[in-house]
Amino acid sequence: MLLGLPAHLASAAVGDSVSRACHAIAATVLAAAAALLLAKQATTPDLLLWPALVSLVPLVVLLLVVERTRSTTAHLAYLIVGTAALYWYAVTLFSQVAAVQASDAFSLSLPKIALVMVGSTAVGPRRGLLWSAAGYAAGELATQLATWHTGASLRLDVTALSAFVLVAVVTAHAETSRGRARRAQPRLHRAALEQQVQGIRVDIEQQAAALVHDTILGHLAAVASTRPGALPSETARAIVADLEVLVGRDWLSADSAPPEVAVAAADAWEHSRVHAAVQQSRSGGLEVSVTGDVSAVGRLDPVTADALGLAVAQCLVNVSRHSGVGRAELVVFGDGTDLTVMVIDDGVGFDTAAVAPDRLGLTNSVEGRLARVHGHVQIWSSPGSGTSIVLRVPFSVATSTVVVTTDDGVPA
Repeated sequence: MLLGLPAHLASAAVGDSVSRACHAIAATVLAAAAALLLAKQATTPDLLLWPALVSLVPLVVLLLVVERTRSTTAHLAYLIVGTAALYWYAVTLFSQVAAVQASDAFSLSLPKIALVMVGSTAVGPRRGLLWSAAGYAAGELATQLATWHTGASLRLDVTALSAFVLVAVVTAHAETSRGRARRAQPRLHRAALEQQVQGIRVDIEQQAAALVHDTILGHLAAVASTRPGALPSETARAIVADLEVLVGRDWLSADSAPPEVAVAAADAWEHSRVHAAVQQSRSGGLEVSVTGDVSAVGRLDPVTADALGLAVAQCLVNVSRHSGVGRAELVVFGDGTDLTVMVIDDGVGFDTAAVAPDRLGLTNSVEGRLARVHGHVQIWSSPGSGTSIVLRVPFSVATSTVVVTTDDGVPA
């Protein structure tokens, strides 16, 4: 259920869904309680049940507030006011309805279920379970006080307890699924990376096949058209030159850019801030492997290239300081319009939703810096599952070059 989304997004999405379901159940049981009161009042006009009906109103209002804000204050207000409202509701029924003289009556269970359903796993499964436990305890406390004041019987409310057990089971399942997602997420990141690399390899193989095919046919035609004996010097030089191209790597960029452009791009990588950030991290003890089309960095304008390099440097600093591992991967690839750099580590990870707005490392040094050059950042991380940061910036000129590099980031 969680696969297909980054772990932190999947957890929030599932939590939000469970929370909305809990709140929908709470609204349903409150509506059912109101309907029962109205039906009883209509069949027995001499009863005074409107105080119980009025006590449900603040519960409905605060339930809407909790659904909209999901804040701790709203949850506390819901529980406190709900406890008082349930007490008044129970006292009214105990004193007016002869058939309701025990704390486990179904009509009393409905508002208690509404208190149990305050649990919101959108703020985390464990915290949601604590809120639900507090709601169950508040409901039992309110009905117990009402039985003491009215002389009604105190019994275990199996219906309300079953509702709490249901919330606990759903919460446990969500937590288990979240753990599976944390373990699977790095593999998903690897798969996406391997798919990108495979696409580059397929393109290179197609270029190589086309070049070899055309070269061989051309040389065979040249040899077939010559007279017996030694080949003409010009034909021999052409064959030797083509063989040198095949043995070398210049043909890798020959279809999309002149050789001098590829050489300039490779040289630009060596002098770029991204390369400097990698070298600085390596000198600090972090093992950084670089793969992909590093020469594409040379196609960035100077301002964008500097911003990207400084952002990458901050990402690698974060890996060194916070990941708990000594290795990171840097993957560079570009398409016709954008350059993408992915920084990956298999460290302890973190909860992106819990990052404070004043965290300068991510907010200012990474996200803010790239935003100023019309780039953007995507962060995939959750506790225990590592971190993948995708940095994307636009090219000033839409061009495309495919270059294979070694693990050290040097054009192969």
